[in-house]
Amino acid sequence: MSPSTASSAAFFDLDKTMIAKSSALAFGRPLYHGGLMARSDVLKAAYAQLAYLIAGADEDQMARTRDYLAQLCRGWETQQVSKIVAETLGELIDPYIYAEAVALVAEHRAAGRDIVLVSASGDELVRPIGRLLGIEDVIATRMVIEDGRYSGEIEFYAAGPAKAEAMAEFAEERGYDLKDCYAYSDSMTDMPMLEAVGHPTAVNPDRGLRKLALERGWPILSFKHPISLRRRVAALRHRPAVPATAVGVGVGLALTVALVWYSRKRKRRNSL
Repeated sequence: MSPSTASSAAFFDLDKTMIAKSSALAFGRPLYHGGLMARSDVLKAAYAQLAYLIAGADEDQMARTRDYLAQLCRGWETQQVSKIVAETLGELIDPYIYAEAVALVAEHRAAGRDIVLVSASGDELVRPIGRLLGIEDVIATRMVIEDGRYSGEIEFYAAGPAKAEAMAEFAEERGYDLKDCYAYSDSMTDMPMLEAVGHPTAVNPDRGLRKLALERGWPILSFKHPISLRRRVAALRHRPAVPATAVGVGVGLALTVALVWYSRKRKRRNSL
């Protein structure tokens, strides 16, 4: 990894911070249809996702989820998983991206900061979601792969203190000071991640993190508006009054659309 020209970075947790759902559990149904999960596994995943959305997850729950998912994917072909993720990403993730998060990413980019997605979900899930958001830098859980299949063992679990340690290594390699960096998360389990930077922010915080943020005077943000970037880009492209050359393509446009949407939303709210 080469040094970055950016002055600092903004580290974003993924689940309930960038998107309104659990990324790891969102793919249960397509993995079932692909023959990789049994129906009972899908039901367990759905229950876990519901519990996570309602109450969040503590360290013990995250550890149990880690061990369960590691054993569940033992023997899966990595190419098949990547294909399933690519084919279902637009349906399962795109409609649940928080507009407020996308706007915040755009603001940090405009300020010259790198954007890093940090998640306990697997790299094979997080990296494609990052590309959907125009984010190339990812810190995520890495599974051990042998002969093109998951072995059922974990090489690196991106959760708790391990997130902060990976962020410190990333910052050293990129050449910026974590005191100048920003971090965003929803969970008390990410306290080390938030404490590692000079500018921590709680987003849709669980009870524990909200209490901590209030005690320490950390900003608290509420993200409530999931949007589909692809649908908004497609709608904009098909407006007769907007020339195709002016519209542009790709994630850059999606970020602009979300930023404009959120700015208008904020202005309307402030005028009330």
